[in-house]
Formats: sequence, C-alpha cells, structure tokens
Amino acid sequence: MYYAAMRPAEVIHLRFEQCHLPETGWGMLNLSGGVVTAGKEWTDDGAVYEVHSLKRRAATATRPVPIPPQLVHLLHAHIDRFGVAPDGRLFRNPAGNYVDPSAYGTTWARARKYVLTRMELSSGLAKRSYDLRHAGISFWLYSGVDPAECARRAGHSVEVLFRHYAKFLDGVREQANRLIEQSMEEWDRVSRGESPAS
Repeated sequence: MYYAAMRPAEVIHLRFEQCHLPETGWGMLNLSGGVVTAGKEWTDDGAVYEVHSLKRRAATATRPVPIPPQLVHLLHAHIDRFGVAPDGRLFRNPAGNYVDPSAYGTTWARARKYVLTRMELSSGLAKRSYDLRHAGISFWLYSGVDPAECARRAGHSVEVLFRHYAKFLDGVREQANRLIEQSMEEWDRVSRGESPAS
C-alpha cells in the first residue's frame, strides 16, 4: 500500500498477471479493480465480497503504477514463500479466500503496538492501514514528483490531490520555485557570456 499508494481493496484484488516483476530495477502493477466487503444481502449472488472496477473508472479501465525495486523485491519474496491462489491472487487468507478487512485491521493494530512508541500510538500515527496510501502519495510529493503524475499513479484527479495534500504541495511549490530560480540565474550568467556554474 505504501510503495504503490494502493487502496486496501486493490491490494486484496491484486493478481500475479497484473504484476511485472523484473529481477532488478523498477516493476509495474497494472491495477484493474478492487474487492470490497458488501455482505450477502447486498450482492446479487449472495457472496460476502464483490469485485468492483477501479474507483470512478469504467469497468474495463486499468491503472498502471510503476513500483520501486523495494516493492518488486517484497513481492518476489512473498510469492516465493506463499505462492499464489488458483485464480492468481497474491494475498489470501489461510482458507484461500479473500483477506477480510477486520483481519488485516487487527494485524495492523498489533504491528503499530509493536513498532511505535507510546507517544506515536496516542497521536494516531498510521492509525489505519489506509494511512499507508496517504503516506506513499505524500512521499511522492515531498520527493518532487509532478502532482499530475502523483494523481495519475494514485488513481484520482489533480483536484483531489490538491484538496487532500495541499500542505505537501506547498513544499513542492517552494522546491519548484528554487529550481526555476537556479535555472534563471544560470541563464543570466550564460547570456552575459559568463561560464556556467560548476
């Protein structure tokens, strides 16, 4: 969720054929939807889970998300250890079914208690696993990735990005201003016939 800024439903739905996992370098996930818990009374076939298309996208739409070598390595290790489900899903419960949100929520709560300080726990840091998605998008913005590219990878509009990540975009704007100013100073030096700064 952190490295690819995925929604929990997208992680649960992730299948091997959606993954390009080279031995080295960056990989790619071609996301095509998510699995949500609907309850038997809310599905047509009485199933507890329902597969949905990508949020606010056509049923056949996909979203390619480049993934860093760290996630490629983690997914290789996961597949080597656990294999994949008969339908190609990377993540499943011990019975082979979809991972239930309450199960990963419980595991996430335990992990937080194990690694965070008392102060961090009480502050609500990473309270929900979904916060990993927010942290991933925030890290992209902090790293200087173009906001339009961040929005595309995250699967929402630039408008939503600006609304929810304004504090990080302010930092990106300052960084962009510094880069532009440096380029303008360099251009001024060259136009005056001075040698470029080394």
